[in-house]
Amino acid sequence: MQPTSRMLGTSSQPSLKAFSTQTRSPRQCRQTVRAAVATEPVASASSVQGAEDCLMLRALRGEQVQRPPVWAMRQAGRYMKVYQELCKKHTTFRERSENADLAVEISLQPWHAFKPDGVILFSDILTPLTGMNIPFDILQGKGPVIADPIRTMQQVKQVTKLVAEEAVPYVGEALRRLREEVPSGESAVLGFVGAPFTLATYIVEGGSSKSFAHIKRLAFTEPATLHALLDKLADAVADYVRYQADAGAQAVQIFDSWASELAPQDFDVFSGPYIKRIIADVKKTHPALPIILYISGSGGILERMAACGPDVMSIDGSVDMRDAIKRIGPDFAVQGNMDPGVLFGSKDMIEKRVIDTVRSAQGTRHIMNLGHGVLLGTPEENVAHFFEVARSVHERL
Repeated sequence: MQPTSRMLGTSSQPSLKAFSTQTRSPRQCRQTVRAAVATEPVASASSVQGAEDCLMLRALRGEQVQRPPVWAMRQAGRYMKVYQELCKKHTTFRERSENADLAVEISLQPWHAFKPDGVILFSDILTPLTGMNIPFDILQGKGPVIADPIRTMQQVKQVTKLVAEEAVPYVGEALRRLREEVPSGESAVLGFVGAPFTLATYIVEGGSSKSFAHIKRLAFTEPATLHALLDKLADAVADYVRYQADAGAQAVQIFDSWASELAPQDFDVFSGPYIKRIIADVKKTHPALPIILYISGSGGILERMAACGPDVMSIDGSVDMRDAIKRIGPDFAVQGNMDPGVLFGSKDMIEKRVIDTVRSAQGTRHIMNLGHGVLLGTPEENVAHFFEVARSVHERL
């Protein structure tokens, strides 16, 4: 959400050089997931022990692999016929995402269909908000709705501390079961969370927005109120990452989907510091947990993303992968960044773009992915071809 014979490389194969981590600096060798394995808390279900042969984790540790691991954002969901059939019986998104049985079934649908190297939990970034006294709903055709937007300090004071095991036990249960269902040597189980600023956009706007007028008004007229909300969200997100890791997530992606709506200097105030704090906080207790950071439309703030300290920089389609690697330096793994719109194209076009993307990241640790999630209406057979090409890309270069 691969066969182990494709995971390992040997020095006799010239193509392996494309995926080795020759550019890692000594500082990165000290700070990466690989270096922290020995200090991962024994109690954590996310321990890499027992998953040594998982391609994604091996690639992230900087080991030599035959090809980049591959998964796709939104790889489970609306474009899949099996998901569409399930939705006829289970009609609301919250039912599907907040029932452990259904969340596991949906998470595994692309695993059974395509065998990606990452199986990501089917959930939503807003899921933990109910545990913070912030009710929400997700309506068909409208998306997230928060009936009582938070725009005053008094409302912020009513936001409570998240206790994930009590508020969202189905998330932990789903992750534990995914670890049981997905062979450890074949794929990594991935969790995900929303970053504070993106969560705040929904909370303050009352749902999705095109202008983000309410949160920007709050930022520039009552910044103390917004910072108080972001502060509570940062604590909750850090706890939520740890909860997912302890339940079985072997890597966690942070989505700051709307951070690029901020001017770069405002990102440095309202987004970046809180992401950096979350990552540093999590690393104190889970140093071996790989953390991926994704920001849509991030071409103008890549260096600022890197300063947040993730293990993996997920690059969207707004920047050429080669340019991104030059700008952020050699200390990060990269993920991405094929335009999901290409999946509407021909199979030849899909193959060409997969190969181009892999070549553009040669010489660094790379996770093949899209620059954004799979788009609604994408032909399922084209997604299948994307995975087929990516899983055999070392034979096509």
